[in-house]
Amino acid sequence: MAAKSQPNIPKAKSLDSVTNDRTASQGQWGRAWEVDWFSLGSIIFLLLCAPFIVYYFIMACDQYSCALTGPVVDIATGRARLSDIWAKTPPITRKAAQLYTLWVTFQVLLYTSLPDFCHKFLPGYVGGIQEGAVTPAGVVNKYQINGLQAWLLTHLLWFANAHLLSWFSPTIIFDNWIPLLWCANILGYAVSTFAMVKGYFFPTSARDCKFTGNFFYNYMMGVEFNPRIGKWFDFKLFFNGRPGIVAWTLINLSFAAKQRELHGHVTNAMVLVNVLQAIYVIDFFWNETWYLKTIDICHDHFGWYLGWGDCVWLPYLYTLQGLYLVYHPVQLSTPHAMGVLLLGLVGYYIFRVANHQKDLFRRTDGRCLIWGKKPKVIECSYMSADGQRHHSKLLVSGFWGVARHFNYVGDLMGSLAYCLACGGGHLLPYFYIIYMAILLTHRCLRDEHRCASKYGRDWEHYTAAVPYRLLPGIF
Repeated sequence: MAAKSQPNIPKAKSLDSVTNDRTASQGQWGRAWEVDWFSLGSIIFLLLCAPFIVYYFIMACDQYSCALTGPVVDIATGRARLSDIWAKTPPITRKAAQLYTLWVTFQVLLYTSLPDFCHKFLPGYVGGIQEGAVTPAGVVNKYQINGLQAWLLTHLLWFANAHLLSWFSPTIIFDNWIPLLWCANILGYAVSTFAMVKGYFFPTSARDCKFTGNFFYNYMMGVEFNPRIGKWFDFKLFFNGRPGIVAWTLINLSFAAKQRELHGHVTNAMVLVNVLQAIYVIDFFWNETWYLKTIDICHDHFGWYLGWGDCVWLPYLYTLQGLYLVYHPVQLSTPHAMGVLLLGLVGYYIFRVANHQKDLFRRTDGRCLIWGKKPKVIECSYMSADGQRHHSKLLVSGFWGVARHFNYVGDLMGSLAYCLACGGGHLLPYFYIIYMAILLTHRCLRDEHRCASKYGRDWEHYTAAVPYRLLPGIF
């Protein structure tokens, strides 16, 4: 089996019985069992509006050269109707459907059929079969870590095509961008719906399922903790990293190729966006094993939030800077470009060093040096649903003694750098930093609520030792 679990795991429950069963909640942490009206309203708003937001941004670039106010002004002044805008929107095409199907199938094959070999010759890289964190029910899942390998092979094939094979144009993604959007939506909704049905009727681990009795919350935030098909196909790990993040750098490369095709050259702003975002993507796959201990894997259940979000929201809105630069080929002055590069690299340094400190601390059980000193810790314990008590340590040294989520500061600096590379002509490329500020602030609060539930009084001791969440002296 792909997971080490405790015996006597109950079978999946019926719809009537499972929504009212709270006996398994003792010792569990993670997402909510019950939903307040504000959370329900927020979820319904996102379910209704998030797909429209993605469409609006992409449509604004396609029809209004990335002017976000253009569609609103045209409709308000009577120069256009909603039906006119929709009529100009490219529909799904057979070519786009074939491309997307081929893309997802290729990534599935790389994930399931090609065991990792990079860890055998890349010093410092940890891949192959790795264990995740203990789930609320006491399960320890095993994962096939081969994301870096998939990214390398995919991009090797891309560059081989661009320079030798000429099977397809490097602009193929941009040229089919909106038809591919409809394909991504179909997959996002399909996998989210399947995951919910699976959670009710044939879950991988019934004791790690959570039901609120509210359909919308269950659909968005997920029922199953780690839905799987077979031994190794883990929905959460696959969709978090593939196909969206592998595609991220390919999308940027396609945008750069289109900029060159339209304008005769690639601007330094486009180079900066490609380089800085590629650093983040490569870092993600180089540290994929570390990612198994993050909030996405350790706490979030798999629902529409992750399923649709990874298929649609991530590849379409995280790449807005590159898309904008196709329509507006910004050429930055040397001081501006160097400032953006410095901001991005310093942000990455903080992000990486902070995460490395926590990873080193975990791997050595605190027997290491942080900033040249023995780390300070808060001893803590928690209980899983199987009644087992587990012991852990919370780091209060290094960047983790500055603020409880100081790694997010580096994230935000990098996000701002991507946006500043686009100049100040339009608001659209700055959506990313606004979104990331909201996302990471909300993630701070979500993570701390879960940690307070998980660790209890030990968490209070930790927050007393490190009083600030994100920015020292401010928040």
